[in-house]
Amino acid sequence: MVTELNIEHLGLLTALERQALSGASDSQMLEALGNDDACVLGWWQKGELQGYAIVTRLPFEAELQAIGVLPECRRSGAGLALMEAVLAKAKGWSSERLLLEVRVGNLSAIRLYKRSGFGEDGVRKGYYPPLPSQAAAGREDALLMSQVL
Repeated sequence: MVTELNIEHLGLLTALERQALSGASDSQMLEALGNDDACVLGWWQKGELQGYAIVTRLPFEAELQAIGVLPECRRSGAGLALMEAVLAKAKGWSSERLLLEVRVGNLSAIRLYKRSGFGEDGVRKGYYPPLPSQAAAGREDALLMSQVL
């Protein structure tokens, strides 16, 4: 089940992110929870928060800022359920397009986004710092994607 989260969920959200490692900071999550132009969606199973997504409203578009699912819950439909809720929220805001960016090496996320109807718009070279497990690899490119709503 997907619901909108509020400031009371901040502790659960930050604990989830420490395991999901989507790249969202504590301050980004706090700001999104207290902002009328943002929405934090949570995916719950058996009463536990197991995934989340942050979407923000821009003047004519919306942007998926982060999506994270607990490692043991990946490939369970959580990402797809969250994407459907993000798309519904963006459409509810009357956004014309939903934007996102993703590490080029995050192939499972890219598959999810393509399956959800996103197309590739371009690449930002060297955008992301290396992951802790890949510190010697250098910076990673960001794939820019969008979907017309």
